[in-house]
Amino acid sequence: MALPALLLAGGAALAQPSARQPAPRPGGGEASAPAPGDANRGDTNRIVAVVNGDVVTEAEVRSRARLFALNVGLQPAPDLTARIRPQILRQIIEERLRLQDIRRRRIPVGDDEVAEAIGDIEKRNGLPPGGLRAQLRAAGIEPRVLYDQLRSQLGWGRLIRGMMGPNAEPSPEAVQEAVAAHAARVGQPEFLVSEIFVPVENPSSAAETKRFVDDVIARLRQGLPFALAATQFSQSQTALQGGDLGWISAERLDPEVASVVQRMPPGAVSNAVEVPGGYQIIQLRQKRETGRENATMVTLRQAFLPFSSPLDPQNPTEQQRATLARAQAVRGGCDAVEAANRAAGNARPSDPGGEVRLETLGPPQLRQLVGGLTPGRASQPIVTPEGILVVAVCSRETRNLASFTPEMAKQQIVRDRAENLSRQQSRDLRRRATIEMRG
Repeated sequence: MALPALLLAGGAALAQPSARQPAPRPGGGEASAPAPGDANRGDTNRIVAVVNGDVVTEAEVRSRARLFALNVGLQPAPDLTARIRPQILRQIIEERLRLQDIRRRRIPVGDDEVAEAIGDIEKRNGLPPGGLRAQLRAAGIEPRVLYDQLRSQLGWGRLIRGMMGPNAEPSPEAVQEAVAAHAARVGQPEFLVSEIFVPVENPSSAAETKRFVDDVIARLRQGLPFALAATQFSQSQTALQGGDLGWISAERLDPEVASVVQRMPPGAVSNAVEVPGGYQIIQLRQKRETGRENATMVTLRQAFLPFSSPLDPQNPTEQQRATLARAQAVRGGCDAVEAANRAAGNARPSDPGGEVRLETLGPPQLRQLVGGLTPGRASQPIVTPEGILVVAVCSRETRNLASFTPEMAKQQIVRDRAENLSRQQSRDLRRRATIEMRG
C-alpha cells in the first residue's frame, strides 16, 4: 500500500532546512588546516601592517580571504586571494582601529553576545545551530576569524550608542514630525532595501576599492546571500542585521542611491553606487505604496514525524505506515501538534519562526493548505521523503504592515543618527592613526 502523496516532497517548507553541513574535525580544536595555495609557504606570520603599534599578519589576511571564498562558494585560489587582498587588508585595519577604540573606552562584548550573533546569521541563512562553525572548520578557517569580526561590530555599535548621548533618545517633537512626514507620503512608493557600504579611506585607493566592490557584486549575482556578504564586508551599522535598512522612502536615501532604487526591479542587486565616503551596493527586496499593505499574518505550529529511511511511495516500510497512522491520530490545535512533535523527538522545532505572512508562504500547495485551515485544528498529514508533517494555525489576523507607529519612527531616527556618527568616527580614527604598511 502506497502512502498518500499530499504535498509529497514539497511539504517541509516550514521546517528547518536539513542541508548537510560538514562535520567538525575530530578533536574539536581551533587550528586551521592549510588552505589550497598556502602549503609550503613560510611567510604566513609576516607582518603586513602595523596599526597604532598593533601588528596585522599575512596569516590574518589569508584567513579572512578564505572566509570570503567560503561565503561565495569558491575555492580560495591564489588569483582570488590576490584580487581581494587589498580590500581585505583595509577592512582588517578598519576593524583594528575600531577594536582599539572599543578597548580604550573599556566597552565589554561578552562571548554570549557573539554566540547570539552567530545564531542570528545561521537563522537568516537556513543553517542549523552549529552549522556555520562546521562550515568554517571544514574550509580550514579558524572560527575566531569570524568571531573577532562580530565582536568588533558589536562593540562598535555599543560605542556609537554611548557617543550619541541624548541623541539616542529622540524628542517627542522629532518623533511626531517623523510620523507626520510619513503620513504625508501615504500612497507614494517606498522600498524594502538592504545595503553594503564599503568605505574609501583616501582618493588614491578609490579605483582599487571599486574593483573589489564590483567583484562582490558579481558574486551576489551568482547567488552569494546578500546578508552574508553584508555581515562580512559592510562597514555600515546595519552589517549585523545583514544590511537590512527596512522599508524606506526615496527621500531618506542618498540621492544617487534613490535614483538607482527607483529604477530597479524587486530582487535586483545594483551596480556600485558612489556615495559620500565610499561605495554602496543595494539590494531591492520589495516595493509598495507607503501606508498601504494589507496582509494575512498567521502563527503556526508543526509536528515532524521522521522516517527511519527514505520513502519509496509505492513501497512504504512498516515504520513509515506506523508513522502515518500516528500523524493521522493528531487531533486538536497547536497544543496537540506541539505534543506530537515532542513525542517524535523534536526533530524540527515546533515553532517555525513566529508570525508568517500567508501570501508569501511556500510552496503554493502549503500556502493553500494553511489558508484553508481553521485556527485550532490540525492539518491532514503532509508526506515528504524524510517524514510526515502536521501543521496547525494558532492565530490569523489581517493587518496593515505599512502602518508607521511612533516606536518605528523613533527607531528610524536613532538608526540614521547612529549611521552618520559611525562614519564620522571612523574617518576621525583613520585621520589620527599611525598606520605603517609593509607590503
